[in-house]
Amino acid sequence: MRAAEKFRPQIVLLDWMLPDLSGVDLLRYFTERYDIPVIMLTARGAIEDKVYGMSCGADDYITKPFDLREVNIRIQTVLRRFRKASWKGGREQIRIPEGVICEEERTVIQNGEAVALTPKEYDLLLCMVQHPRQVFTRERLLDAVWGYDYVGDTRTVDIHVQRLRKKLLAGEAIVTVFGVGYKYVPEET
Repeated sequence: MRAAEKFRPQIVLLDWMLPDLSGVDLLRYFTERYDIPVIMLTARGAIEDKVYGMSCGADDYITKPFDLREVNIRIQTVLRRFRKASWKGGREQIRIPEGVICEEERTVIQNGEAVALTPKEYDLLLCMVQHPRQVFTRERLLDAVWGYDYVGDTRTVDIHVQRLRKKLLAGEAIVTVFGVGYKYVPEET
């Protein structure tokens, strides 16, 4: 429970039989508090258990023993379904620890309120969020966000990153890679 609060996982693999708390109780906790998919991964293979686990909110149910290839493909499938389901009224959303990016509206929502970003600040954030942990040189960010024909210098990127950090609740997720550029590192790492 503490790990989910701190790291905000994209998906949870959950065993039914845990030492201190039932996995089903933990499943209920997750589904009440977070909007993340949960896959039950357990030795309890009776149909009654599967029905009960799914009715309590599990997005999928895998019984032991299992093949890791199957687990991997089921994770990908659940995440794909979950991303499609996060379309609300035609708006595609990217969940980040700082809030939600609504791509079609070009907005960032934190604590239920829109963050006032300039178009370039938004484009810069989206570029880095779509490639987490990837290091971008200032020149590459200039090309990606401002275009190849931009004639300004790389200091423009520094200024926009500085403004983004001030506007986002977890602005430290945009990390400076000294001598190179920047990368976006989500809180869950």
